[in-house]
Amino acid sequence: MSLYRKYRPQSFADVVGQEHIVTTLEQAANSGKLAQAYLFAGGRGTGKTSMARILAKILMIRGIESEVLQKQIVRGVEEGTIVDLLEIDAASNTGVDNIRDLIEKIQFSPVIAAAKVYIIDEAHMLSKGAFNALLKTLEEPPPYAHFILATTEIQKIPATIQSRCQCFPFRVIREEDIVRRLQYIADLEHITIDREAVRAVARHSGGAMRDAISLLDQLRALPKITEEDVLMRVGSSGAEDVRGVLDAIVAGDTATIITIVRRLEEAGSPLDTFLRQLLGTVREDMHASLEHQQSIDRHLAILDALLHAIRDVRIAPVPGLILESALLSLCHGVSSPPQTTKKEEKAGKTERQERLGKAEKIAKAEERKPATEKEMETKPAAATIEAPEVTMASVQEHWNDVVSAATPPAVKMSLKNGRITRVESDKITLGFPSSFHREKVASTEASRKIEEILLGIFKRQLRLECILETQKASATPSEEAVNLAEAAAEIF
Repeated sequence: MSLYRKYRPQSFADVVGQEHIVTTLEQAANSGKLAQAYLFAGGRGTGKTSMARILAKILMIRGIESEVLQKQIVRGVEEGTIVDLLEIDAASNTGVDNIRDLIEKIQFSPVIAAAKVYIIDEAHMLSKGAFNALLKTLEEPPPYAHFILATTEIQKIPATIQSRCQCFPFRVIREEDIVRRLQYIADLEHITIDREAVRAVARHSGGAMRDAISLLDQLRALPKITEEDVLMRVGSSGAEDVRGVLDAIVAGDTATIITIVRRLEEAGSPLDTFLRQLLGTVREDMHASLEHQQSIDRHLAILDALLHAIRDVRIAPVPGLILESALLSLCHGVSSPPQTTKKEEKAGKTERQERLGKAEKIAKAEERKPATEKEMETKPAAATIEAPEVTMASVQEHWNDVVSAATPPAVKMSLKNGRITRVESDKITLGFPSSFHREKVASTEASRKIEEILLGIFKRQLRLECILETQKASATPSEEAVNLAEAAAEIF
């Protein structure tokens, strides 16, 4: 028997990490106020089905005085052999006919137990018709019938179903709770495992007790389990590299970033998990800066780039390239600014506004002067307000200013990879070596912001066109496929 099945919680006392639910259900059971419909929602491996079976035992032996019969019912629930408990996998029984069959059988009274209990796992997989068929029964069930729905995606459960159930949110189990449970099982099973290895297993599980116990079961054949054994089988989560990456961003250390990303790829670490760890750490640092009334501009820039990266990394043909590009863009575009307080920021902002106001007054006064008087004055500042001519030379001259002003950092990084290939009176064409960088800059929001920057410099509306360096004005779908293949070849 697998360790997970052997050590599955059989009573409320065995449940780990869901004390808020255990307390509520125990009090309801003791006071005889158990409901007829429950909805358990939470991540995988957090104990939803185990809790449902524990609750089913209580419901099914309630009011039965014979201890022999109680034990028989409890054993039947644990072994899955009792007819009055029906567990339905909604992922395999999504149709309305399955629910109608259930509703027909519910009319018959329990055979052995005091109640009939229906556990519907992955309830969000039911079809709309199945939910509608279930709705009436949930609203007016027979007094002996009880429903327990379990789901990992509560947002997919119709509000009409939720309103007829008592809803309980299952939390992600804390790492310390998983460590204690794993050590307890290891002691009972005489498994020799280092404390660091136990923590590595718990960390890899991501808050899912079932996953943690299953991994321990996989490793128990070893004479002694070390942290290295765990990492060899599951890969590093990258947690130990999070602070190193953030320090490298601030220091502009591109070599360290490239080394860490390569190490994560070679270890087979899930890059989206690493990005989430980065986001969590940056968020904590941002909160600390806010508490000390320090600037959070750097934190916001990093968060923005990482949020874009975590969206793209799931669908990218080369996920490591997305992570590397985002981190390198931050390395070049984000420096560690001096930590200023909110009062200092406000004072600086006021000073800038005053200077801007004075400049506007001078400009308006200049406009009101007679032409002859303006011609007589040869102020150097007067030349700076003239719009430069739109030519290849002038655009290249001001291009660094355009790139510097571009946001967010991910777009700035992609813009740096662009090359000015053509300049017309109303259009600037950029060539990119890969479709990734082209699409990043060509997105509606990014291109609009860049066109606004160009308007501020050249005082005219200029349209931005982004193409692959290998494509002409407009490529056919087949040509585009060739371009993508060539870009991928360049990457590798």
